[in-house]
Amino acid sequence: MSAPLKPLPQWADVALIPLINVAAAFIISGFVVLAIGENPLEAVQILITGALGDLEGIGFTLYYATSFIFTGLAVALCFHAGLFNIGVEGQAYIAGLGAALAALHLGFLPGYALVVAAIFAAALFGAAFAAIPGYLQAYRDSHIVITTIMFNYIASAIMGYLLVDVLRVPGQMNAETAAFPETGRVPQFHEILAYFGVHWPVTPFNLSFLLALAAALVVWLLIWRTRLGYEIRTVGANPTAAVYGGISPKRVVIVSTLLSGALAGGMAVNVILGEEHRLILEYTAGFGFVGIAVALMGRAHPVGIILAAILFGMLYQGGAELAFDKPKISRDMIVVIQGLVVLFAGALEHMFRRPVATLLARRTTQPPI
Repeated sequence: MSAPLKPLPQWADVALIPLINVAAAFIISGFVVLAIGENPLEAVQILITGALGDLEGIGFTLYYATSFIFTGLAVALCFHAGLFNIGVEGQAYIAGLGAALAALHLGFLPGYALVVAAIFAAALFGAAFAAIPGYLQAYRDSHIVITTIMFNYIASAIMGYLLVDVLRVPGQMNAETAAFPETGRVPQFHEILAYFGVHWPVTPFNLSFLLALAAALVVWLLIWRTRLGYEIRTVGANPTAAVYGGISPKRVVIVSTLLSGALAGGMAVNVILGEEHRLILEYTAGFGFVGIAVALMGRAHPVGIILAAILFGMLYQGGAELAFDKPKISRDMIVVIQGLVVLFAGALEHMFRRPVATLLARRTTQPPI
């Protein structure tokens, strides 16, 4: 029987293993691209150039990454509490409703107090919608995976009804609300930089990116530097031991789902307040589910989540350019690449752990020459 391996160093667990998993996913994707008759190296070049080759590509990449940071943090916070919140998609959708109602009906607020109120409304609506599955998990023993999946469909049905029959502008065909006033919009970077004489291409990249980075810092401080974070991690590791330590798992479940839903509201801030400036149908576009992959790849750590979010932002933006330049490589092919990344980062995340641990153990135990 082989001797048990030492645990991986934190840097290897957080950075090296995800990097190897992503590399493996891209190698397999390269074979898929080769099988359809395209050059995988050329495809990678187009993808990277489309995502990072100019300021416009970088702007779109960071815009997508902003949504992924928020949804990844929302999923990761529940991970630490031992919960699998699959309902970030629906929570972000309902958060958009809160942002829109505030932006449309609180126009009496002075200056940019309106957009601040809309941001808080998005967080409040997202938290409220997440609190219901959290309560059912804590007090009715209804599994959060099942309830959050169901609540995604409930959110879609609610929003479909409201946007078609209640909030739609009379006489308009599109299922969307009226446009928000100027003070109810999150400024975009090209607008801000123009005041300083700096040219930035027109992209939806907006100040929500800074809010996402601040949220990542707050989550890091919460999980690893506060008593509540310790309670969350304890419940996630061993709920029975948490009870013996005087920690209430029910309270932790409720608080974690509330915070997770509030973080999901950040996606509404980025898309609804920062780009669309109106509430539209199906604006979440599956980004809430991508947040699960981002949290898995980032090892539920805010730094890892930021890096994983940028990677998926590159896939979305670079994938659009790749599909345009290489018609054989359609958007569906990009979804395949994303699926492979999720596969290696999630289901197969331990595939390379033992070889890496063995290699690192040999390097640390090698006698000096």
